[in-house]
Amino acid sequence: MLESLPVMLIVGTALGFLSGLGIGGGSLLILWLTVVLQTDPQISRSINLLFFIPSAIVVCILRMKQQKLELRPLLPAMVAGCCAAALFSWISTILTVEIMKKIFGFVLLAAGLREVLYRERKAR
Repeated sequence: MLESLPVMLIVGTALGFLSGLGIGGGSLLILWLTVVLQTDPQISRSINLLFFIPSAIVVCILRMKQQKLELRPLLPAMVAGCCAAALFSWISTILTVEIMKKIFGFVLLAAGLREVLYRERKAR
């Protein structure tokens, strides 16, 4: 039932919508794949990356058309992010799955706490 085409289309559409809003549909996709569909965590991460690439490209194109995205100031962050992704992908081949789960859980918990406790600072 959960692996049927209509369910997958609904889940993919909902997660694509959340990704477009910048909410983090990829993290939810990993949870869906590992918890609900019992997919191997490594396969779930790979599927997440394949899901994210077209979503990110479409959103970037739309934001650039709306003139809400400038690439020039973002280039240093993009290069640093690519380098960090390559480095930590390599590191993840060394670590055990249990350690990776704990690190991922900690990062999700820290991000959630930051969102809950964040307060906008007033300009002086």
